[in-house]
Amino acid sequence: MYKPEQMEKQQQDPLLFIIFLSIVQGIHKQEKKTNIMGGGIEHNPETPLLPATFSGSSDSNVVYSDIEKKGTIWTAVAHIITGVIGAGILSLAWSIAQLGWIAGPLAILFFAVVMLFATTILCDCYKSPDSVLGPTTNHSLLEAAGFYFSKKWTWLCGLLQYVSFYGTAIAYVITSATSMREIQRSNCYHKGGENAVCQTGTNNFMLIFGIIQIVTSQIPNFHNMAWLSVVAALMSFCYSFIGLGLGFSKVIDNRGIKGSIVGVPTRSAAQKIWLVFQALGDIAFAYPYSIILLEIQDTLKSPPPENQTMKKASISAIVITTFFYLCCSCFGYAAFGNDTPGNLLTGFYEPFWLVDFANACIVLHLVGGYQVYSQPAFAFVDKWATQKYPQSRFINKFYAIKLPVLPALELNLFRLCFRTLYVISTTAIAMAFPYFNQVLGILGALGFWPMTIYFPVEMYIVQRKIGAWTRNWILLEGFSMVCLIVSLLGLIGSIEGIVSAKLA
Repeated sequence: MYKPEQMEKQQQDPLLFIIFLSIVQGIHKQEKKTNIMGGGIEHNPETPLLPATFSGSSDSNVVYSDIEKKGTIWTAVAHIITGVIGAGILSLAWSIAQLGWIAGPLAILFFAVVMLFATTILCDCYKSPDSVLGPTTNHSLLEAAGFYFSKKWTWLCGLLQYVSFYGTAIAYVITSATSMREIQRSNCYHKGGENAVCQTGTNNFMLIFGIIQIVTSQIPNFHNMAWLSVVAALMSFCYSFIGLGLGFSKVIDNRGIKGSIVGVPTRSAAQKIWLVFQALGDIAFAYPYSIILLEIQDTLKSPPPENQTMKKASISAIVITTFFYLCCSCFGYAAFGNDTPGNLLTGFYEPFWLVDFANACIVLHLVGGYQVYSQPAFAFVDKWATQKYPQSRFINKFYAIKLPVLPALELNLFRLCFRTLYVISTTAIAMAFPYFNQVLGILGALGFWPMTIYFPVEMYIVQRKIGAWTRNWILLEGFSMVCLIVSLLGLIGSIEGIVSAKLA
């Protein structure tokens, strides 16, 4: 399996970029020297689109050794918080509503503790075989899998990672379309009053979002624009704080706290069980950062040892994030009670300008977020195609499109076709299954156990040479099995939710 070293680096920075193409002044067919993925590669049929370095190889360490690392505990905390707080926070109030006032907050705390433990042992796998001295450095989860496991398991790790990326892209299409629809609805209710008929679908908004992504997917050098990370982080914090503030305000207006210990009542015990399972999947989706932990750790300067700094950063970031999650989810449930919406911001319509701004922040954040989770897949396919067909002009030739004001755009026909089809496929699946909570639950359950628990635990066992059936081995494997059960329950509940919603 191909594992280009720069392919994984892009997950670290949330990317946000919207371009409106003006009149194209001309297309000049020519072979050019162009920087692809920041590598400064001269492009010709003999040269791959990406550097020919594979994750886990000795060459990758040579490439990385030339990079000066300046990261500190504070930059690591910022990266983690930026990577964790996202669309998943919008579903937590609904999850609390299904679980109730006791089980709901405890479930969030459970996932926080699990994440903290899993990331702590994963930090020690950054360097191998010794967690401090190395000498081998694993710059990403795939590199670590390549060092500790066989080729088959490394391939499986990569497959699960790309499935997670693809699924997250689908979720972002659904979430963005929902937010665009809510902007229209809040303005409709503001003009026509509470009794106005403002129901509208999301398909048109999904198409709009898909068109934007087709354009942004053709631009390769996002990672060179550091300000995009800042913009995306600001958008994330804006809509999160607005949701928290609106929930707190509604609790005050209600002059009481809604909700109950057992959560939302249902017509049958079976229905309640399915909703509880689905809620667990949604909460799991809200903690998706172990997949990029080693890449964040790779930015840290040393001394002190990177694993020590990263452990402190993980503790700080998870405490901050969990506190924020508890505030948003609990205030949301206290404000709406049994009527808590699946997406917290869809429950508010006034002040309409603030609700519109919050939903616009979500859309802007997820335009970039879609690229964060899609660009690694694009890079992998580019790498594979150029190595498989090095003489193909369709794959290797670039065309320069001159744009007014903006720099020239390097257009590649293979990239244009594949990335367009990729975006179309995610948009089509989102249109077929536009179920916010259920989709988040499936994604959270699918990614939680294998990527967050299983691989880190097994890597740690191999690194520390923990023997089978010893006390530590039993504890670690038992921990992994408990998390597997929770993950399966979340997956089953979310699948049942999608089937029920589709049949209804």
